[in-house]
Amino acid sequence: MTGHAPSALDVAGLGYRLGGRTLFQDVNMRVAPGRSIVVTGPSGSGKSTLLMCLLGLCKPSAGRITVDGQEITRMWPRARARLRRTTMGMVFQDGELLPELSPVENVALAALLAGRGRRDAYPNAQRLLDDLGVPYAHTRTDDLSGGERQRTAVARALITEPTVLLADEPTGALDPESRDNVAETLFSLPRERGCALLVVTHDRHVAGYGDQRVRLDAGHLAEVAG
Repeated sequence: MTGHAPSALDVAGLGYRLGGRTLFQDVNMRVAPGRSIVVTGPSGSGKSTLLMCLLGLCKPSAGRITVDGQEITRMWPRARARLRRTTMGMVFQDGELLPELSPVENVALAALLAGRGRRDAYPNAQRLLDDLGVPYAHTRTDDLSGGERQRTAVARALITEPTVLLADEPTGALDPESRDNVAETLFSLPRERGCALLVVTHDRHVAGYGDQRVRLDAGHLAEVAG
């Protein structure tokens, strides 16, 4: 996928081999600030592995990944980890929150790990949770509904003001009403906050929210029309 706008995320010729099997090859995509792209495809096609490569947690066998002008495929692991903490946000299917902490503590912790000061981390976390409609921000995260937990996970991913926001099946464990609420929140973020958003999902309804849809199948990435 190509384009002329400046890109926050640029993937060129990306390939990944697992043992003797090529999981995907020659993957190309660009996502500009303020835009979203959705990756669909059958189970086992490599969607989650692609995400792990974009996060710098898996090393591709070919190609390059550039995030906010920095080529992460050439970085040392420590530099990739620093970039991941400060420039990228990630929303997982089950939130990956610490249930014994409050939503505010969960969100602020991500800021603290990225080197932000405590004086800013907690007010900013509270502000984000208020913006995203998470009630009772000082109760235990375990006591929130599924949709509220996912919005907390979105707030945690946003606390460092990332250039690139990634999400792996972010609505997969939600009922239809909560799914729509979280999807609407998530896909509004590029426009409101100027980040690039990439979402992996099996849900065709959720995929319809994206500015662009692509499908990873049989090792190749192809744009989905309509």
